[in-house]
Amino acid sequence: MPRRVVLIRAVNVGGAKLPMADLRAMAAEFGATNISTYIASGNLLCEPSGAATTFDHALEKAITERFGYSREVISRSRDELATALEAHPFPIQDPKFSYVYCLTGTPSAEKVAAFADRQFGSDEFTVIGNDLHIRYDEGAGVSKLTAPVIAKGLGVQGTGRNLKTVQKLIDLADQDA
Repeated sequence: MPRRVVLIRAVNVGGAKLPMADLRAMAAEFGATNISTYIASGNLLCEPSGAATTFDHALEKAITERFGYSREVISRSRDELATALEAHPFPIQDPKFSYVYCLTGTPSAEKVAAFADRQFGSDEFTVIGNDLHIRYDEGAGVSKLTAPVIAKGLGVQGTGRNLKTVQKLIDLADQDA
């Protein structure tokens, strides 16, 4: 199986510690190979031994059992990430202000339509498939377009990475660990 990019939502922030060495070890316990991590924010690259969804759910469960908090695990293939990056619909003034927010599933058309009617200052956003694309005007840290607002509005959880990080993860997925 080709390498996958596995994204864990909201780790190593707000007290939810997940050492990357432990994350790599857990991936190996579940039979993954060609394992590496990128920065300490929940970015794992590996070749799962079986179905990606089975691996993702096993890793979610292990994180909850070992660390005492629940976090979604969302994986994408290298090509899925590249397609999302290419589909980013907003002008990129600064790649660290533009995000691909990978969702755990595709939100319903009704939820997408209702969410699209909301305003978050000058931030721009749109759903394309199972990704939310965002261009923050002043940065993610000051926006009212937050993870809880997104989850409630779209009815699915997700985790975002800026376009610079998305490109780096694509590049790393092209390499051997």
